[in-house]
Amino acid sequence: MADKSSRILMGTIGAAHGIKGEVRIASHTQDPEAIAGYGPLETDRPGLIITIEKARLQKTVLVARLKGINDRTAAEQLNGVSLFVDRSQLPEIEDEDDFYHADLIGLDARLESGVSIGAVSGLFDHGAGDILEVRDPRSGDTFLYPFTKVVVPIIRIAEGYLVIAPPLDAEPGEEEPD
Repeated sequence: MADKSSRILMGTIGAAHGIKGEVRIASHTQDPEAIAGYGPLETDRPGLIITIEKARLQKTVLVARLKGINDRTAAEQLNGVSLFVDRSQLPEIEDEDDFYHADLIGLDARLESGVSIGAVSGLFDHGAGDILEVRDPRSGDTFLYPFTKVVVPIIRIAEGYLVIAPPLDAEPGEEEPD
């Protein structure tokens, strides 16, 4: 098994689909069906390896048949299982402006003035767009920013930082006006 720090979250198994053991998968790959091409996937359950035998996109949901899962009861027991691959299995990035979301975790988050406001601790997609989470190491507080080119205009993976231009001139720790 790969070192946990080199594992990249590729998707999460959701609810069972039908009675023949298929599951829904929230795929985090650019093409949702591409998750099936990575071969056996590690999971967050010790000793459990998942192989996707077939996958199809049904509207906005990936429906998959998993090796060894043949009924709804077995499929239901996999709800919430996270699917990972080792970073070495991902294609190399050729363009300096491209990156994997996992590359952002741990980067120093700086204001345009160069002042550090914390480190990137998460990147979430809640449907309306990605949200960047930054944790202030002094207070432990977290701040959420829209992950857009306007709010995050500069990303320097190799140098270990990104720049945040907070929307509406709000700075971390400032309260919103009444």
